Amino acid sequence: MAAEQVTDKQCSINYKNSMKPQIILLFSGKRKSGKDFITNVLQERVGFEDSVIIKLSGPIKSYWAKSSNLDINQLLGDGKYKETYRLQMVQWGENMRKEDYGYFCRAAIDMYNAYSKSVWIVSDVRRKTDIQWFVENFEGICKTIHIVSDNLIREKRGWIFTPAYYVGIDDSETECDLDDIKSWDLKVTNNDDNIEPILQQILRFIN
Repeated sequence: MAAEQVTDKQCSINYKNSMKPQIILLFSGKRKSGKDFITNVLQERVGFEDSVIIKLSGPIKSYWAKSSNLDINQLLGDGKYKETYRLQMVQWGENMRKEDYGYFCRAAIDMYNAYSKSVWIVSDVRRKTDIQWFVENFEGICKTIHIVSDNLIREKRGWIFTPAYYVGIDDSETECDLDDIKSWDLKVTNNDDNIEPILQQILRFIN
């Protein structure tokens, strides 16, 4: 099933000239690094009236849920359910990105009705082109935040290394494209149950 393609030229919203949020926080990190937990707590701290969590994978999972009659909430979660469909979703998403690297950025903004919020929390940046698109279209208000955790900690959270030849996860582009970036606005280590110091560092960007 082919998804309808929406390009910048076709889109009714002019991203460069439309109402902008005050700040866009672009989060990245390996599986089980805790980025979903941190971004969820961050949104609670900032307030639901002022902030929105944008998942770039949301449009991909929404498409698969509708086309295959799947549970969208479980696909958006962090459990075993989505792993069953991960390879198919990744392959479809990669084909779409090759045609238009900003497709899922635009689709996610629309999907989560982000324009009414002043703080955008993009929770799953995975590629350089994701960062590129946001910086190009929202110059001056983007902050990149990279979450890292020791592998032993990730394993305690349920992470099991899965090579690309099997289901395309831990040594594939979706997990490794950002490995050589050094110029993060903030890089934090999340090995502790207490995430308050991390939250305080992030909140300083917003305040």
